[in-house]
Amino acid sequence: MCDRDTTEPAAEPRGTRAHRRYAPCRPADARREVERAVTACGGCGGPASCDTGALSDAVLVASELTTNAILHGGGITDFRVDVVEPGIRPGLRLSVCDRSHDLPVAAPATDERGRRGLGGRGWPIVCRLAREVRVADLPSGGKCITVVVPLS
Repeated sequence: MCDRDTTEPAAEPRGTRAHRRYAPCRPADARREVERAVTACGGCGGPASCDTGALSDAVLVASELTTNAILHGGGITDFRVDVVEPGIRPGLRLSVCDRSHDLPVAAPATDERGRRGLGGRGWPIVCRLAREVRVADLPSGGKCITVVVPLS
């Protein structure tokens, strides 16, 4: 994937580190990258001053987006993570790109017979935990989902 084929982030960084680009192979890799980005952010004082629950939310969102890209999107083609607006309204901006143009959907909790189904709960979780959500088509094919998860 070329830089020209990516989308702009949902929010512009203000005095933050440059984007960290990395395409994780597994959701566990994405979770570690989120923790690393928050720890490396001197502007928000590292994880000690960031709300523990908020960091857990950010890790969960990263896991959900990367899992969905692997299971439903043909694999992860780009991954970016950085902390935005440290000290003001800190958030973790996360972009996950995949090969599919299909929009994420929430599956019904039960089927037509009232039986509980598997899956379909990740996208509603992402939408609930993020303060910004954007899905953009990429010129070379696929899509990029960019979210900002509050860290306080």
